[in-house]
Amino acid sequence: MKRLLLLFSFITGFVAVAFAQQKPAFYDDIQKFKAKDSLNAPAKGGILFVGSSSFTMWSELENVFKNYGAINRGFGGSTLAQANYYIKDIVYPYQARQIVIYSGENDIASDGVSAIEVLNRFATFFTNIRNNQPDVPVIYISIKQSPSRAKFGATILHVNALIKEYLTHYKATRFIDVDSKMHNPDGSLRPELFRPDMLHMQPAGYSIWIKELTPYLLKK
Repeated sequence: MKRLLLLFSFITGFVAVAFAQQKPAFYDDIQKFKAKDSLNAPAKGGILFVGSSSFTMWSELENVFKNYGAINRGFGGSTLAQANYYIKDIVYPYQARQIVIYSGENDIASDGVSAIEVLNRFATFFTNIRNNQPDVPVIYISIKQSPSRAKFGATILHVNALIKEYLTHYKATRFIDVDSKMHNPDGSLRPELFRPDMLHMQPAGYSIWIKELTPYLLKK
């Protein structure tokens, strides 16, 4: 009997470890969103912000855009591919009246994909959003350049140009250029906008985003 119990414990432990190892990236982040929603679900018809760490680390986002019913579903260093993987969890349930996307930077820097592949990933994500909500207005915030990722500058500019052009073919869309506003007149990046990691932003950086974004957010 003791041997059977030991064997059962071993198998149970092995299965638990195997599951933990097989969990997709950001699984726990998504479960936290779902748990949060189960306790206090946001009202449907808000403005959904979905994307990567520039939203995750924008702790004041929902407060800044409180009057718009903002819902922040940025998660970690995610990619467009991962946003699309979790689309049924982080987009569809909210039936937002407008969706704001900041994603694609990590597709370049972490996944190492080409500008064309980033566009393809965005197109897939956008198409799936519109298949679920055919008329929902969508804003795409341009990928920002940053001092710590200077080597990706040319690819970032290429992706921004591709996505900007892509959106011109669809109604109720807008491309918001924040990147150019984060440079000095000579074209150099403004380091004071960034945290010490020279990747994520200080409040001064977010102030630029707020200024550029607010005029295009839909009021209730």
